[in-house]
Amino acid sequence: AAAGGGRSSAAALDKDLLAKTGGGGDAAPSGKKTKKKKAARFDTNPPKGTRDFYPADMRLRNWLFDHWKAVAAMYGFSEYDAPVLEAESLYTRKAGEEVTEQLYNFEDKGERRVALRPEMTPSLARMVMAKKGGLTLPLKWFSLPQCWRYERMTRGRRREHYQWNMDVWGVKGVEAEAELLAAMVTFFERVGITSEDVGIKVNSRGVIGEVLTELGVPEEKFAATCVLVDKLEKVPIDAIQDDLEDLGLTREVVEKLTSTMTATSLDDIASSLPSDSEGIAELRALFELCDSYGISDWVTFDASVIRGLAYYTGAVFEAFDRRGELRAIAGGGRYDKLLETFGGEPTPAAGFGFGDAVIVELLKERDVLPTFDDSGVEAVVFAMTGDLYGNAVDAARRLREQGMKVDVVLEKKKTKWVFKHADRIGAGYCVVVGRDEAEKGEVSIKDLRGDEGQRAVKVEDLG
Repeated sequence: AAAGGGRSSAAALDKDLLAKTGGGGDAAPSGKKTKKKKAARFDTNPPKGTRDFYPADMRLRNWLFDHWKAVAAMYGFSEYDAPVLEAESLYTRKAGEEVTEQLYNFEDKGERRVALRPEMTPSLARMVMAKKGGLTLPLKWFSLPQCWRYERMTRGRRREHYQWNMDVWGVKGVEAEAELLAAMVTFFERVGITSEDVGIKVNSRGVIGEVLTELGVPEEKFAATCVLVDKLEKVPIDAIQDDLEDLGLTREVVEKLTSTMTATSLDDIASSLPSDSEGIAELRALFELCDSYGISDWVTFDASVIRGLAYYTGAVFEAFDRRGELRAIAGGGRYDKLLETFGGEPTPAAGFGFGDAVIVELLKERDVLPTFDDSGVEAVVFAMTGDLYGNAVDAARRLREQGMKVDVVLEKKKTKWVFKHADRIGAGYCVVVGRDEAEKGEVSIKDLRGDEGQRAVKVEDLG
């Protein structure tokens, strides 16, 4: 620790740092002059795929998080969190998933295999299991984790992102999915997005499983087939024809499957299934609940939606940009068997993940994203001379005690600079402590936005 208990930089204290980092060059043999190597230029960029959050960026992020938290509270969800660093095995249990290939993973100094979390749901499962049945179901929990994936970057996709997770555990029926969909829609409406901007495609893994059974696809190949079917929206069927044939699927079966996957109404796909189809009955019940929630104009059946995660077992859904310019905005579904994959008891569960990057892009596209230039400071206080600084601090203290956000000018500045500074940060008032005001026990308050002009106020009246 630095003297006095403060923070210190190892870089600042280490006199040999330049040599250690290669900036100092090799030692020259005795008696020979060498050309000094030019030190490598310090890279000020954050690691590829990551972001810095300057104050305006933080104001945007906090604005978004505040909306997410407010909606979660409206729906009775409780917030939780977990370490960003988890055991690697938490994610590699689900073999074959894309996420296992995208881990930021390494061996720590204790020779343990660890990874930065790529998603939050496995951590939630671990936490639930850790309580050994001690949690009262149903659970309605939410979190705002930062997630990490080493993947190809595109618009709205980075290697780290924050994500709004909402999960319901312990509810078997589609009431859980309906509640989650309604919460998602409530958020969209709060930030100025309408059902003309965004839709939510809904499907069911149960329905697709029944379709595959009707087509003669064995149950053990269901998950692998679903992973390939999930790619049909991104690539033509010819691109995955070989993979499908490797699973033993004939061209005829593939064509029937493709035809079924293009169904855009529940009635269309129901016609190819038995009349007592459980999957169809569940989806009909879900759409009826969506009507009761008043969100029917947001949701639509789409048989092509098959979420890539292998643990989804029932309804799946995906929020999408109706203009088709952006990738999926959010997605989720039912994953009743997740806890079982970790050795726990089967527990009904449903949830969604909602990333921060795509929604911000969408809000910009629709021109409904607020500006975040204003710092939130309400008043700037400054002393015209150094000996009046204590008076300025006293005035600021009184205003802060009233709940105001106050910026004290900490060093000697010209009045012109102070007013420009107040305007730049969006402050509404400038509180001036001059010689005449101080002698009268007053301060001068200038209204920078309204029509109040400038007036003298007794210091005791500030608080």
